[in-house]
Amino acid sequence: MGEEIDLKELLTLFWNKKTQIILIVLIFILLGVIYTTGFVKPKYTSSTTLLLATGNTSSKTNTITTTDVTLNSKLVSTYSALVQSKSIIREVISNVGINISEEELKNNITVTQEKDTEIIKISVSNENATSAAKLASETAKVFMKKITELYNLNNIQIVDEAEVTSAPSNINHPKDIMIFAFIGIVVAVGY
Repeated sequence: MGEEIDLKELLTLFWNKKTQIILIVLIFILLGVIYTTGFVKPKYTSSTTLLLATGNTSSKTNTITTTDVTLNSKLVSTYSALVQSKSIIREVISNVGINISEEELKNNITVTQEKDTEIIKISVSNENATSAAKLASETAKVFMKKITELYNLNNIQIVDEAEVTSAPSNINHPKDIMIFAFIGIVVAVGY
């Protein structure tokens, strides 16, 4: 017959080793604090929100037809891909004058569509909060200009301008420390 683990014996073992368990958990918490404060470079994310409006602004009626809504819904995914195109990224870098490579900017741009809406959110991450806001705003402006050139449509409006954020988007000290504490608990129990 196999050995059965007695819960009382297990709890007694943990109680006898409580000092080592607490020490291991504290060491991992300290490692978490050191990691989040010393090794993670803060990145700031700034976003601008765009709305696809009706494309025919010169019509005499101000009604939006189902055709307009259908067209805009289909264009959202195309527009999302177009935001990260080389021509737009090159023009943004040229206009803003920030020393950043095309590949780095492309990797730091995120385009999301709000679910079941015609709203596109362009987010840009950068190590400098002001640069992130400038890049997000300029990306939206260049994108809107490019859509006018390519499609001869003026159907995009800026809903929210990009703003400079004060808190880094990639650092969450309490969450990181809790993760390290959990790892410490797992290691301590394994020990």
